Amino acid sequence: MLTFNSEFTPVLSISNQREDYISIDLSVNNIELAHHLHKSSTSENWEIYMTSFLESNSKKVAYGGYLEHRFLYERSNHFTKVSSENKRNIHLGIDLWCPAGTGVLAPLNGVVHSFANNTNHGDYGPTIILKHTVEQTIFYSLYGHLSVDSITHITLNQPISKGEEFAVLGTSSVNGDYAPHLHFQLIHDIQSNLGDYPGVSSSKKLPFYQKNCPDPNLILNI
Repeated sequence: MLTFNSEFTPVLSISNQREDYISIDLSVNNIELAHHLHKSSTSENWEIYMTSFLESNSKKVAYGGYLEHRFLYERSNHFTKVSSENKRNIHLGIDLWCPAGTGVLAPLNGVVHSFANNTNHGDYGPTIILKHTVEQTIFYSLYGHLSVDSITHITLNQPISKGEEFAVLGTSSVNGDYAPHLHFQLIHDIQSNLGDYPGVSSSKKLPFYQKNCPDPNLILNI
């Protein structure tokens, strides 16, 4: 992967200040989280938890989750309808939790590679993938859990400039049934995927996905 500068690069319109962000642990190791939420918790339960977390810390965005092992996906057979060794529960991107309707900004110049509405329970919902070329190296960035309107006003190969607002976050009714947030992921080789790419891995396939999907904080520098 290319080396980027160390400047904070906002991907949300809600704040351009690094100090407005706070990391959050949603892993299976967070005992306190398990006291508040469980495998069958609804998106409303999660939204209440996230809102309370941000308000109690006087922050605007909660972020984190790269390579995080989560119980969150247990509530959806989209992730659990396979054998235990192939169960997907390790997160491959960074999640940024904030209100629905928040604008999504491009962290780099690019073009629209593809988009789709991934409507499985627990899936991305409306999703946009951008293609970037930097120093003759091609790679991709994925934006999941958007509003439906976000994918009705874009076109394939549409140029997107760094800092441009090209989408907004969706509500739980369209975003796969989650509290509002952005799933941001980097991808080296997208292969033949269009408007979709795995954002959660099984432990068995993690070596491949970890190599193909580097830490998004290489660009965001939160």
